[in-house]
Amino acid sequence: MTTYTALPIPPAALRELRVSDDSGRPPHPYTAREDGDPVDCVGSPLRCCLRAIEPGERVALVSYAPLRRWAAATGAAPGAYDEAGPVFIHADACPGPRDTDGYPFARPGALRTIRRYDAEGHIVGGRLFEIPEDTGAGFDRALDEAFAVPEVAMVHVRAVEYGCFHFAVPRP
Repeated sequence: MTTYTALPIPPAALRELRVSDDSGRPPHPYTAREDGDPVDCVGSPLRCCLRAIEPGERVALVSYAPLRRWAAATGAAPGAYDEAGPVFIHADACPGPRDTDGYPFARPGALRTIRRYDAEGHIVGGRLFEIPEDTGAGFDRALDEAFAVPEVAMVHVRAVEYGCFHFAVPRP
């Protein structure tokens, strides 16, 4: 089995998202609470540092287009496959992931989509993935399967419930 690396949103993209998101809107930061208030987001995934939001943190929910940004850096042309969706980030600069071992947001029983993209940014398949008890081995198997397709250059892991981007995994 291959070892894979889950990538957070890159620092340069985070700096831009903290000014204007990928739908052209300024962020509206707020303090994370866990009291049932409509902005209750404690425990939601932070894509800047690949961990859950903790009470009292300043966060923002922004529109993020991971494929568009990857395409701009690589010269790909995703066309209609370009999409933007909601992600939480820290409102201010953060040090990035605390721990780079394992896969973030890996709660056994949670449903994810493993979406495969080729070098042009076109979808070349995907699958529903239920995270097993052995989260690391389960993700490794799902990613081995995805990268067994030779044209796959990048995989996005997304939440099924909201469709939002969790993290990217490049071809090793």
